[in-house]
Order: sequence, then structure tokens, then C-alpha cells
Amino acid sequence: MSTNVGIVDRLLRLSLGGLLLYLGLGVYGGTALGVGLAIFSAIPALTALVGVCPLYGLLGIKTCQS
Repeated sequence: MSTNVGIVDRLLRLSLGGLLLYLGLGVYGGTALGVGLAIFSAIPALTALVGVCPLYGLLGIKTCQS
């Protein structure tokens, strides 16, 4: 799979993943919502680190420079 996530998009995804992880472990720690947020935070963080978003691939979106 080719990269379809640009630099700005990656930074936003990493920020979102960090925020969700903070909320899940810090603010709502020990609750079901906290666990769900902590697990869900892995999705934007991993897509930012890898540079590939499967949903972007399905929709034909590409935010990176060729």
C-alpha cells in the first residue's frame, strides 16, 4: 500500500491519538469509557505512524504530496 497521509494530517492524527489516550488513562481512568478511549486512541496513532489510512484508500483520498 502506498502512503496516503500527509505531514499535517499525520500531526493531527498523532495529536488526536495522544488526546484520546490522555482522556482514556487520565481523566476517565478505570472506567469502561476510559478503556474504550485508550483502545480507540491506537487507530489514529498507528495510521499516523504508518502513513496509510485504509479508509482514505477506499474513498480515494490522498493528503500527501506525490
